[in-house]
Amino acid sequence: MTKNKVVLVPFPFEDFSAVKVRPAVCLTNPIGSFRHVIVGFITSKLPEEILDSDVIVEPSLEGFEATGLRVPSAIRLHRLATIPTRIIRSEIGILPPILAGQVSLRLKKLFE
Repeated sequence: MTKNKVVLVPFPFEDFSAVKVRPAVCLTNPIGSFRHVIVGFITSKLPEEILDSDVIVEPSLEGFEATGLRVPSAIRLHRLATIPTRIIRSEIGILPPILAGQVSLRLKKLFE
């Protein structure tokens, strides 16, 4: 199972000029024969303006340690990518149920 895992993946820059290995959260289990997953970008640079598509991950949150993140971070659900699972560099953690629920609600709102 992959959904809700926090992984390290090569994530494209906004202008697609390059990629950088960054944390991301798997939003789906592998899909199809190519085993693609949809991932959401995670950044340690907290946005000045928190959007409806952002989920803030604070160290004070119960279960933070399970995420594998080291510092406060933001899951930016408007920054998505579909990738083959073979390019996942490593799994660093998993979202605790409270965060997984927030992500699910924000995605539903985003795609309404």
